[in-house]
Amino acid sequence: MTQVKFTSRADAVFDRLENEILTGVYKKGDVITESEISTKLSVSRTPVREAMRRLEQEDLIKEMPKGHVVVGISQEDILDIYDIRIKIEGDVCRRCAENVTEEELSKMREAVELQEFYTLKNHADKLKGTDSVFHELIYANSGSEIYQSILSTLHRKVQLCRKTSFSGSDRAKQAVKEHREILTAIENRDGEKAKMLMELHIANAKNNIEKLK
Repeated sequence: MTQVKFTSRADAVFDRLENEILTGVYKKGDVITESEISTKLSVSRTPVREAMRRLEQEDLIKEMPKGHVVVGISQEDILDIYDIRIKIEGDVCRRCAENVTEEELSKMREAVELQEFYTLKNHADKLKGTDSVFHELIYANSGSEIYQSILSTLHRKVQLCRKTSFSGSDRAKQAVKEHREILTAIENRDGEKAKMLMELHIANAKNNIEKLK
């Protein structure tokens, strides 16, 4: 029982710190310490130490003599992530079209409908959230836990630039339109078209990020 609680706390600390690094709360070059985080989150140093070890493995922080310095995600890292996603996410989308159930399709429809609503409201935070839901549903229904794990991590690592991208209404509208087209292909069980549309969707997202540099 004690181990379960420890793991849960370590996971919670990791999730909190990872999110704050990836969304820019902690910026590249910032120094964080176990004692600072322990006090901030009202937890012992043990789960904080475990969380920081995992963040080091993710190359998000680096141990220094006086604490850990935030490495974060560089622009080059972000573009590399999009290149990787272009290469594998299309195939995952094809698999989803071949495997998805009607129940899961309903969840995808709801995610896209919410995106369309939030686009009209120009609500970047909500758009980013529903965008994540849509992609995560595709990963989860690919039939591959390995692909799901890899892509979930990569998608999460570019969340700050995704929010910036969604703040521009033109890209936001286009992204939702592309999601609707991908969803239609999945509904029609057209795996090859779903693959092609997903690859195009991610390439367009990358091109938009490059324009924002």
